Amino acid sequence: MMKNSLRLTAVFVALWFGLLSNTRADAIPYPASGAEDSTQYTFTATTTGEIGAYFYNQSASYTNTLSLLVNGVITPESSAGVLNNHTSSIGDFVSLGFVHAGDVLTFQLNVITTGNTLYSDSTLNADGVNHVYSTSFSGDTAHGIPTGTYVGFEDIYGGGDFDYNDETFVFTNISAVPEPETYAMLLAGLGLIILTVRRSRIA
Repeated sequence: MMKNSLRLTAVFVALWFGLLSNTRADAIPYPASGAEDSTQYTFTATTTGEIGAYFYNQSASYTNTLSLLVNGVITPESSAGVLNNHTSSIGDFVSLGFVHAGDVLTFQLNVITTGNTLYSDSTLNADGVNHVYSTSFSGDTAHGIPTGTYVGFEDIYGGGDFDYNDETFVFTNISAVPEPETYAMLLAGLGLIILTVRRSRIA
């Protein structure tokens, strides 16, 4: 009976960690490389809490850093520029600052090499070009990157090659409150373990 209870405990632990992590990494090439992305992206904080960013990749010769504007105001955490594309490694994490649910988020690419500043909101770009591509991201456990939103920047003024991979990152709107389903699975697993232990003591 004790062996059965240990097996159930091991199964529960495996299920629990399976819920907390996602083992698949998305392949994120911009699907229409060479053509401007016509989508106009608006990013909004979904919960009150921290905005975190994980460096994902880059293919640029220019040196870039990232900043975040919340409702048009740059955050103190990112004002100097973070996640330098030539010195960051995949999975490197930074906090971009604290937000409230409903805040408008605008990502700013600081192109150090040319001195240009480019935005995820294309209406702010002096060249009138959309410099970002974005899509959902299902996570990359190998590099410690959770589910979030992928953003890829094009760093050439006027659009250049429109490959949108000169500075890429995944951002998350981190909330300290777990989902209700997570609690339900934890309680169900604990209940099953307690029941198994009681039965083994009776027998």
